[in-house]
Amino acid sequence: MLLVLLAGLGGCSTLVRDPPGPEAHALPPVTDSGLARSVARQLSRHPGEDGVHLLDNGLDALVARLVLIEQARRGIDLQYYLYHADEVGALFTEALLRAADRGVRVRILVDDIDLGGRDEAILALDRHPNVEVRLFNPFRRGVPQVLQLALGVGRTTRRMHNKSFTVDGLATILGGRNIGNEYFAADPAVEFADLDALAIGPVVPQVSDAFDRYWNSLQAVPVTQVMGRTARAGDEVVLRRVLGEAVSSARVHLYREALRESPLAQALRSGRVQYYWGHARLVVDDPRKVAAAEHDESLLIKAQLRPLFDRLQQELLIVSPYFVPGREGLDFFRRLRARGVRVRILTNSLASNDVAIVHSGYARYRKALLRMGVELYEMNRRQPAANDGRRSLPGSSSASLHAKTFLLDRRTAFIGSLNLDPRSMYENTEIGLVVDSPDLGRDMARAFEREVRERAFRVRLVRDEGGGEHLEWKGIEDGRPVVYRHEPHSSIWLRMGVMLMRLLPVESQL
Repeated sequence: MLLVLLAGLGGCSTLVRDPPGPEAHALPPVTDSGLARSVARQLSRHPGEDGVHLLDNGLDALVARLVLIEQARRGIDLQYYLYHADEVGALFTEALLRAADRGVRVRILVDDIDLGGRDEAILALDRHPNVEVRLFNPFRRGVPQVLQLALGVGRTTRRMHNKSFTVDGLATILGGRNIGNEYFAADPAVEFADLDALAIGPVVPQVSDAFDRYWNSLQAVPVTQVMGRTARAGDEVVLRRVLGEAVSSARVHLYREALRESPLAQALRSGRVQYYWGHARLVVDDPRKVAAAEHDESLLIKAQLRPLFDRLQQELLIVSPYFVPGREGLDFFRRLRARGVRVRILTNSLASNDVAIVHSGYARYRKALLRMGVELYEMNRRQPAANDGRRSLPGSSSASLHAKTFLLDRRTAFIGSLNLDPRSMYENTEIGLVVDSPDLGRDMARAFEREVRERAFRVRLVRDEGGGEHLEWKGIEDGRPVVYRHEPHSSIWLRMGVMLMRLLPVESQL
């Protein structure tokens, strides 16, 4: 059976478009819609600049997407790593179909890592004459995905981690959120603390150009080619019925009411969104990164970010939920500290991290980072019951950090999909906005200060009388200072498991 599977796998090779087919590109920006007029009015007051609005809570992040879909007149391009089949996924898909029904072209590019078992629904969606779905680096159907991943390290394990959403060439949203309940305050059990940026201005065509590069790459394969067939007659009717049932449940009804009453929804419809103004540019991996036999620096986002750090003078603030610096990262932070740069990092604690093996990769570097003077903070999974209404960096009262940002000298910010780990740097593709804005930098720095003070533990390296070293976690819980001598709110079994994981030679895949 194994030989049969290996033969079917074709040596672990991944599917590419064959033949490549004609290229398709973003449509020209709309000029005669309500969205176009409101964007033009805003940009006229800030010629040559970009406007950025932070979407720092899940409700606003979904509101922004749904209202923009509602306002779309010509084209919607969306690119995501994960696209769940849950309530948020249903709301989002239903809104896209309504836009397609009124003539809007919808292009959907999704990584194939999380689409198992949904081939019929995806084909039915693609059947709409105004909708086209492509899967990035797709798996071969008929061969177990786990086998393809195990035997295709360096090919099938390289995924498209990008998240972007662009409407009519006028407005775009980039950040850390995938499409799913946990990213948009719709899951009662878990919510990721995340951050997106809604942007208008000259940076939007840059996002459209990047989307086209991915859409036209050989790794972006039409869903009908992946499946080897089209949807059956009537499948689209079934899809619409299933979506209708999903979004009409009592729980979703309450959620939709909250969306309708959102101040941001009203601001978007009236053209009165408040933006930070400055100069933004896109940084993005080349899609050929996933097929490169070796790490080609010219294809990597890190090469585009390097000049930012060369100009860094005083302070670097980092928010990275999955933080595995590796030896390369240690050297980088050591050079910054030698230049006198203050480095402060907020990441997940063991208890708040949803991927324990990634925490094991981070934990082995904590003492070395602390010895060189890097300040480490870890998110406390025990959060207040509700957000107090103030703007915060992740913007959520959830238990798990998911935002991916860094701030240089309190004026230049990165907001995107990039984690500071080997997988993001060398395996997956990533995308983000670099925004130069003193006002945005000031508020993001204040938010960072508040987060580490109120919702995180400060990790310290303590020396005992015998010269030994141990870690200590200091924070605030229920209004009182607390100190832990082991990973807070974690069981001994979880801590032992992480210790064992540290022995595995898998750091390049974390």
